[in-house]
Amino acid sequence: MIKGGNVGLAALSEDTGSVILSLNWSSATGDGDADVSVLLLNGDGKVRGDTDFYFYNNPAAADGSVQLLGKTPTAEGNEDRISLDLTAAPADVERIVVAASRYGGARFGDLGDLRVTLVDRAGETLLGFSIEDADVESAFIFGELYRRGEEWKFRAVGQGYESGLAGLATDFGIDIDDDAADEETVDEKTADTVTADEVADAAPEPVEQAPAPGVDGTPGSPARTARPPAPMEGEESAPAPARRPRTAKKKVTLPKVAKTSLAENESWRTARLFPVSSLRYDREREMRATSVLLSVMTQVPEFGRRLTAAFGAPAGRMETFTEVSLPHGGNAPKRPDGVIRVERAGKLWTALVETKTNGNPLKSEQVQDYMDIAARRGYEAVITLSNDVALEGSPLVDVKVDRRRKHKVALWHLSWAEVAHHAQMLIRHEGVGNTAHAWLLQELLQYLQHENSGCHGFQNMGPAWVPVRNGIDNETLCQGDQRAMDVVESWDRLIRQVCLRLGGELGQKVLPVQRARRGTDQSSRRAAMADRLCEEGRLYAELRIEGTSGILAIVADLRTGKLRTAIEIAAPDQGYPLTWAKRLVRQLAGAPADLHVETLVEGQGGGPRGTLERLRPEPGDMLPKGGARITGFRLSLFKGMGSARGNAESGFIRSVDDAVDRFHSGVVAHLGSRPAHRP
Repeated sequence: MIKGGNVGLAALSEDTGSVILSLNWSSATGDGDADVSVLLLNGDGKVRGDTDFYFYNNPAAADGSVQLLGKTPTAEGNEDRISLDLTAAPADVERIVVAASRYGGARFGDLGDLRVTLVDRAGETLLGFSIEDADVESAFIFGELYRRGEEWKFRAVGQGYESGLAGLATDFGIDIDDDAADEETVDEKTADTVTADEVADAAPEPVEQAPAPGVDGTPGSPARTARPPAPMEGEESAPAPARRPRTAKKKVTLPKVAKTSLAENESWRTARLFPVSSLRYDREREMRATSVLLSVMTQVPEFGRRLTAAFGAPAGRMETFTEVSLPHGGNAPKRPDGVIRVERAGKLWTALVETKTNGNPLKSEQVQDYMDIAARRGYEAVITLSNDVALEGSPLVDVKVDRRRKHKVALWHLSWAEVAHHAQMLIRHEGVGNTAHAWLLQELLQYLQHENSGCHGFQNMGPAWVPVRNGIDNETLCQGDQRAMDVVESWDRLIRQVCLRLGGELGQKVLPVQRARRGTDQSSRRAAMADRLCEEGRLYAELRIEGTSGILAIVADLRTGKLRTAIEIAAPDQGYPLTWAKRLVRQLAGAPADLHVETLVEGQGGGPRGTLERLRPEPGDMLPKGGARITGFRLSLFKGMGSARGNAESGFIRSVDDAVDRFHSGVVAHLGSRPAHRP
């Protein structure tokens, strides 16, 4: 589409009651990002109320008409997706505006490849619109959906605001509160188990607030929550002011409660809702895991909706079933592991579920049978669930789609690591509706993390791992070897899982950075990585952690058997080099003594270097001779690399997890948040 153009959705597809809009962008540095927002407008072009404004502090509508699905990395940047159920949109909503905003003084002119695409319920792309004239705007309207009689149409807008998200929201009738965002937090005690009574007894108390960012992302003033003074005798208490949307991001944490155990000794174990000690066989694990997950999805609406919205399911009453028998032509009936059904306005959305645990691979012929059954019975989706992590452009199973069929069935994949990530985000960082839901999700996490559940995520680098390592050692691995490509794909899966796990623990977005030339597809990018592995014997990855001051780099050197985790931080704009060095040493007071610190010098790359233990008494040793200009500092930790291909104590996957955890907790966490951009 071109700017200002419009098109009716009914002319593009017969299945547009529920659609997904994707907003894409990229940046030359790899760290440019934006946040999406949606506004529901009436016939006057204004919101009906502040609740019609959906953004990071208000990501979903109660009626299911709007849900922000979050970000996924692409080859050149990020993709942010929005689920819109047009059948659930209130009758007095005439327009749905889809926008995005940047913070910290960043502008959309710094991003490239700005694009919005729209797909129908089956995942078929219907339209796309690229924006090429972005400049100084910090908020941008990509497009809008609007009614014409009984039909919905899409208009390509492509207009921006220099005043950011607050200016955009105010223009559409939103009353913005720019004070510090509320932050509900409780005592950060950690408990191995949380019972229903413990969760129910936990009530957040008023606490001191940390400085909250303003609308543009710059630090604000400290604020303290306080109860208003009691009215004097004879005075009437003032009505509580209405809560208004805050464009400053806020985080809501649920309690991590620790109570004194009543057990006589440590051998006593708390009774679990989902016991796993008796699980021995793969089939038993699959049946139990499917039943546990599907039952929690129905009992915790926030969790069920979070998982199914990404697959195009509407918001509505959900029921789940296991071990359903379905006819399959003249053959024996098929029994998918589970079925999910969602009812909305008298219509049913149905997905078949095929589950694998304990690292067992999905079978193409089995998934193909379920796709055929779903197509014949008018079901909308088939969802595969396993320990494997799907990669963009590399499907886990190959299935054939009969294009002659009018009804389309979407094939989706979910990893157990993603399930654990979403559960952890809800109970630790975003919040759920009530204490019983929090306890159920806690029990689900306990189940998934138990050694007998078989739901541990990606745990095996594959059969090519040992031959590739041997080929690198004896220098017989040649470029173009398919085994090197297999190892690179396994490495990509591992890095995506590391992002999910770390993001769930921190409550922040953690995304892999994929540096490649624009227009390079995923298979070409991995082929280039495989050639580099054959030539250098190293695997590379970068993680972008929201709010941190740099990119976390991971290098696995298969020649030396060492893992390197590193981060580069830029030198301050003002002050003296010696002051920078002393400040950095103070920041790293709690960092490991074996941390390597390297000064980056303009035109020379690396400068003076040494361990933190040696530099602590003499920070001046970090300064280059001759007064060369310092551009930043590189901080690195080295660790021995596991040789086994699995997740055992001596395995490669465990060593990568441990290296990232140690580096983040010991180094990155001490550096503070990303500094605000200077004009």
